[in-house]
Amino acid sequence: MPDWLTIGIRFALYMNLMLLFGLPLFGLHALKGDERQNNIVLPFRTLTLCLAPAGVALSLFSIIGMTASMAGTTLLHVDRASLKAMIVETPMGRAWSVRMLALLITFGSGVATKRYTASKARMMVVLGSASSLASLAWTGHGAASDGMFGTWHLIADIVHLLAAGAWIGALAALAAVLLRASAKMSGSHLALTHRTLDCFSRVGSVIVGLIIASGMVNSYMLVGPANILMLPSTLYGQLLMAKFALFTLMLGLAAANRFRLTPALAQAIKQDRTLSAIKLLRLSLIFEASTACFILGLVAWLGTLEPPMST
Repeated sequence: MPDWLTIGIRFALYMNLMLLFGLPLFGLHALKGDERQNNIVLPFRTLTLCLAPAGVALSLFSIIGMTASMAGTTLLHVDRASLKAMIVETPMGRAWSVRMLALLITFGSGVATKRYTASKARMMVVLGSASSLASLAWTGHGAASDGMFGTWHLIADIVHLLAAGAWIGALAALAAVLLRASAKMSGSHLALTHRTLDCFSRVGSVIVGLIIASGMVNSYMLVGPANILMLPSTLYGQLLMAKFALFTLMLGLAAANRFRLTPALAQAIKQDRTLSAIKLLRLSLIFEASTACFILGLVAWLGTLEPPMST
């Protein structure tokens, strides 16, 4: 039976760190000047100051859960000596320590954004959150391989995590922009909505390319060509195929947004008839974000299972 508590903690941690990285990154590539200020478009600083401590708490639960799993006990029965040994003596513990430091740097940089209008503090938020998200690769299957094979696997895992975080953060930011009450959607807000959607459409192409390329590397190293035909007969393979199917659905929704719904919004703005275009974009974005959540749930579950190449 799956360890649902472990899977739930992994899911929450992945979602937290991806939002912590993806939201400020969206502010840097999609917004301009004063738009990046807290509460002008989105409460970037407030979100950072909430998500970073939540990431610390979830990381604590995560390291306790990993210790319990290795010791063959429950979360409530993990002793201090075992937890210390996990943190000090294992690669997973060292990755956890790096993540905690990165989260503290991210939080401190978020505090500093109150004094700095843009640049340095915001860049430190992005770099700190990127480091905390990348540290998850050292606690997953990507860190289990040795030599050059392991190095490429780890790099692909990190790229996959960062690209996914950029996509999920952008989806959350666009949802916040699009789901604003219609009565509050002024002409300037509609123009901003179209510009951010159009900007992400172009950036999203790079993100999708990175996800596909790094995903292919990871799949090759975790599954291997010889095991492809065996995937339908194993739980790992079934979950992996479900993940691929959902990702394909996300690609279809993203393509519809880029090539049909976003241009339709531009045309609707010119004609001052935006209600229908906004509704379609909202619906598409809700489906895309929901699909992303299901994919993260599958990723959290897959991380608790042995891939074919390890058996």
